[in-house]
Amino acid sequence: MSPERTQAYKRVMRTLSDIGPSKLLATEQERVRDAADTLIFSSGLSDEQAAVDALADTDELCRDLVASGRWERVTAAQLAQDLRGCGARADAEAALRAA
Repeated sequence: MSPERTQAYKRVMRTLSDIGPSKLLATEQERVRDAADTLIFSSGLSDEQAAVDALADTDELCRDLVASGRWERVTAAQLAQDLRGCGARADAEAALRAA
């Protein structure tokens, strides 16, 4: 697990702490938390389907939050980006950029 993934996870948890209680239902907070946990603990290909499913679920949640007017697009986009940063794929993409 890289420092970048750890920082992304912290940003997701901070979002849940800062605005989650006022802007998210308990079930929605749990969906985000579960996705972040799935992604941060994924190690690569063996966990890829679980990571894909977690991202798909939270992407849908973010779209729904924006469509309902409960969240601004920029806030939802930042959460989605931070969730992606939690995953093992983020490490692989960073390695490719560095090569």
